[in-house]
Amino acid sequence: MKPLAVSMGDPAGIGLELAARVWAERQGAPPFFLVGDAGAFERASARLGVPKPALRVIADAADADAGDALCVLQTSIAIEETPGEPDPVNANATIAAIESGVAAARAGVASGLVTLPIAKSVLHTADFGFPGHTEFVAHLTANDAWVHTRGPVMMLAGASLKVALATIHTPLKDVPAALTRDQITHTARVVAEALRRDFGIASPRIALCGLNPHAGEDGHIGREEIEIINPAAEQLRGEGVDISNARSADALFHEEARKSYDAVIALYHDQGLIPIKTLHFWDGVNVSLGLPIIRTSPDHGTGFDIAGKGIARADSFRAALQMAWQMAERRAQS
Repeated sequence: MKPLAVSMGDPAGIGLELAARVWAERQGAPPFFLVGDAGAFERASARLGVPKPALRVIADAADADAGDALCVLQTSIAIEETPGEPDPVNANATIAAIESGVAAARAGVASGLVTLPIAKSVLHTADFGFPGHTEFVAHLTANDAWVHTRGPVMMLAGASLKVALATIHTPLKDVPAALTRDQITHTARVVAEALRRDFGIASPRIALCGLNPHAGEDGHIGREEIEIINPAAEQLRGEGVDISNARSADALFHEEARKSYDAVIALYHDQGLIPIKTLHFWDGVNVSLGLPIIRTSPDHGTGFDIAGKGIARADSFRAALQMAWQMAERRAQS
């Protein structure tokens, strides 16, 4: 298979340090090439104190290989980065790296894309116009052929838990209005298909969170479960999706409960991210489901507060590489 593309993220954050550390060690990591600034990668390596990397700057992602030198599809930043101090003048390069990584995956010259963290507040100074990576990648692939239910759906995944979100960066006060029957059924279809196609689960079981405490307690603590959530689940079961009615989220994530499902659909951001970050704070992966290309990311931000200190852990980036590679292998075999 072709190597994975890795977009550099914000050069002032920890992303390039993670890539430099994994490249220096390369113990079991899938092959990848960098879409970003070669000089910034060299400086990140120097800050870590790892051996100076052998780099091969390429002009076309099709020329990337898995040799001893790290291939870099050059996307030059405007000014040299200062760790921990993001500069809006580099925002266009960060965006261009994502665009080039997506293009490589769309063209089939990369097996998938692993995105290093961005600072959305910085990108918005360049009229980015998207809430985050997930929506931007979906936009860039919107016209590509896709015979499955189209996402994007954001899933956070680790070895012991997979949580997909029915709403992502929606203010809590707006969540009830956003939770339509169509929104829930669409999310569940994407999740069920992705579990089979990308995670190799032949008969996926999905647990659906309730919105209210105790899943509404038969309407005594809210009626969304009765009027929206459970009818959506019933419709999905009629389509052959193995999904539960609304389950009380406070009792859904302990060890014994996790044996009853393969993935959870949480209805709002913190409902899903608190348990996944509790169980997989270091090695969780953000994966975009229902897209024509494979895209994963470390499940953390830019880490500006620790950038340049050489202490950022690369567990999540390694896991994101491994997950993207495994997904690519399954798609290649299907």
